[in-house]
Amino acid sequence: MIARRTLLGGGFAALTGRLLAPVRALAAEVKRVRIAAVESFRVVLPGDPDPNLDRAYGVSRVHTDAGVTGTSFVPCPADVLERWVKPTLVGQDLFAIDRHLDRLQMERGESGVQIWSGVEHALWDAVGRIAGRPVAHLLGGARDRLRVYRTTVWPAAKPDQSDVAYDTQAKFALRLKQSGYTGIKVRAWRPHPMDDVDMVGVMRSAVGPGFKIMLDRTAVRPGWVWDYPTALQVCRGLEKHNAYWLEEPFDGHDIYGPARLAAEVDILITGGELGKSTYEFLEFLVNKTYDILQPDTRICGGILPARKIAILAESFGVPCIQHGTSSLSLAGYIQAGCAMPNCGWQEIIGGPNLPEEQWAPARKLVRTPDVFTVRDGHIHLPDLPGLGLDLNEDAIQEYRVRA
Repeated sequence: MIARRTLLGGGFAALTGRLLAPVRALAAEVKRVRIAAVESFRVVLPGDPDPNLDRAYGVSRVHTDAGVTGTSFVPCPADVLERWVKPTLVGQDLFAIDRHLDRLQMERGESGVQIWSGVEHALWDAVGRIAGRPVAHLLGGARDRLRVYRTTVWPAAKPDQSDVAYDTQAKFALRLKQSGYTGIKVRAWRPHPMDDVDMVGVMRSAVGPGFKIMLDRTAVRPGWVWDYPTALQVCRGLEKHNAYWLEEPFDGHDIYGPARLAAEVDILITGGELGKSTYEFLEFLVNKTYDILQPDTRICGGILPARKIAILAESFGVPCIQHGTSSLSLAGYIQAGCAMPNCGWQEIIGGPNLPEEQWAPARKLVRTPDVFTVRDGHIHLPDLPGLGLDLNEDAIQEYRVRA
């Protein structure tokens, strides 16, 4: 087994050092910019409640002494902001993001990094705005678009989706395909696991052979965990319908069960969305737990930790496809994914509607024609600097929730 200290303290450290060289060079060329203030608040857009539309957002902001403000739509809890984030960041060098990560991690531990990751996204937005470049370009610039798959949960149905007709799921998959998208992911939570296999058969008949169908068991979230024979039976059934992957079929802390399953079946076994440190992902890689790693760019600590995980995965020859989110909070995920050579997809989570329908209310908060550009089933890296959002500051202030 590879020692953590050997990999992460030697060659891996050298790799990340080269990765951050453009940011450090930029920092040397410009006047040192310091963090003047950090805040987090909510924005709520008007309209009738609709679980398929995003109208409420948490916002994290970093203000600098250069007059540049970084913004992300990933919130930070007020108590964490006041007790940990502000004392750590205010007055410090904006560009020293890795140092800030280390300091906050020492204070909060691995389990706390996800709580302040919205501020980390905002730090990168400010850095990119000062550089005049998208964050993805500062972190490697591997690609300019990501293929989208839509994770679809019917919000009015039971969490296990057992009351959603197979035909209903199949018709929506067909709508996605007809709209230019090339993949869908749905839950594999039904009480009788082979029912989800039967559903995939109906969906495959509707969409034809080329469309990707992914299944998400989501570890322990259904309330019960499959045993190994059940998982194997489901995989064999899914393979008959050419399903693309099965996500987290066992407990999220089970390192060996998914590895055994991945070695025995042809369908891809994926996971890792709840991983909070490079150490966890190193264990997955060394033990061949998953065919594809899926860090969440919020849960793992932010854009830079996600990029580090992707480098680690790349050294093992493993794809790194980020776990997703929706609407404006996608901004940091798109930047991170477009910096990763081994990330070809972006998950967008929502209900049975198109992503551009889901984020339609958020058009009030930007000055561009749409929040993001989606063409031919790909979400494109914005040309704008930072996280790529041209914000309507008047609208943000109008819809900001005042304490």
